[in-house]
Amino acid sequence: MSSPTLEQVTAALATVNDPEIKRPITELDMVDSVDVADDGSVSVKVLLTVAGCPLKDTINRDVTAAVQAVPGVTSVALELGVMTAEQRAHLQQTLRGGQAQREIPFAQPGSLTKVFAIASGKGGVGKSSVTVNLAVAMAGQGLKVGIVDADIYGHSVPAMLGVGDERPTQVEDLIMPVPTASGVSVISIGMLKPRRDQVVAWRGPMLDRALVQMLSDVYWGDLDVLLLDLPPGTGDVAISLGQHLPNAEVVVVTTPQEAAAEVAERAGTMASMMHQRVVGVVENMSFLPCPHCGPEHQIDVFGSGGGERVATTLSARFGYDVSVLGRIPLDLSLREGGDTGKPIVEADPTAPAAAELTRVAEGLSGRGRGLAGMQLGLTPSSRF
Repeated sequence: MSSPTLEQVTAALATVNDPEIKRPITELDMVDSVDVADDGSVSVKVLLTVAGCPLKDTINRDVTAAVQAVPGVTSVALELGVMTAEQRAHLQQTLRGGQAQREIPFAQPGSLTKVFAIASGKGGVGKSSVTVNLAVAMAGQGLKVGIVDADIYGHSVPAMLGVGDERPTQVEDLIMPVPTASGVSVISIGMLKPRRDQVVAWRGPMLDRALVQMLSDVYWGDLDVLLLDLPPGTGDVAISLGQHLPNAEVVVVTTPQEAAAEVAERAGTMASMMHQRVVGVVENMSFLPCPHCGPEHQIDVFGSGGGERVATTLSARFGYDVSVLGRIPLDLSLREGGDTGKPIVEADPTAPAAAELTRVAEGLSGRGRGLAGMQLGLTPSSRF
């Protein structure tokens, strides 16, 4: 068998994506050297962005597998180095597309990413559980999905995705979102704290700065969908979101009881005040399938009709249809999945709650990108 050529090995390396940046390592100038010997042995040196790269084992495995698959390769010796400050700066410029100024890519007129903000009037309605499971369900459809855990004080998304102790990689002042086993990329203020148990005690300006940082200083790549898990209520973050991402569409999460529905209406109204469109309501903890009689008998543990009330009120208030996207039943597996970092739509996809969450995700991902807040590039013309 003839020895492999340098071109063949380089082509194989071009099929390997950096697990965080999601682009070929050859394109990112991470391949420092390639040597091919006459006996078919190949030596490759790959430069990591930082010395403590959390996914260096993945890079090691993927590079080795790609090169070993080249006909004629007898062995692979991989060396992992670290980029210099100059190389990281060049990589940063590459990722920013030559743009030195920070900007929120999802707010740009040409962005094709669908942005959904998951909001609620009060805490404890399962908003984060809904966000995480919608994201995982969309990723299961083959979409590239990211989550911004914008619930600054009550950040729980990383733990629900099984990456509560992970930290993002930083390339100069550019941050890589943390990848998860489900394919969803996530960033949270909890990942940026020195310690997981540290308390965040910030007020308005700092909250705004944190949201902007998670949107502009994070390299998200080409996302199909971005979900933002908002803090409950109508506070600073909701206002900042409306200012920085006016094109975001809002999903309101409530539970059936009157108290939750009333404050959920306020969250939807706040979105409309910020010129964002409310695309629908998700009623969580909608009912309990009777453990004795079967799922046909539904027990209204928290009452009934809250989701429909919110949708009806917001429809009348806004002048367009706001529908109930789904009614998520109480499910022990849903709670367990959040505690163990294994979302129910992935861990138990046949469960009633998982099926309903998947149906909601399919409905949202099938929507066209909203035009609210989008600049159409029109200029007024003078009258003659």
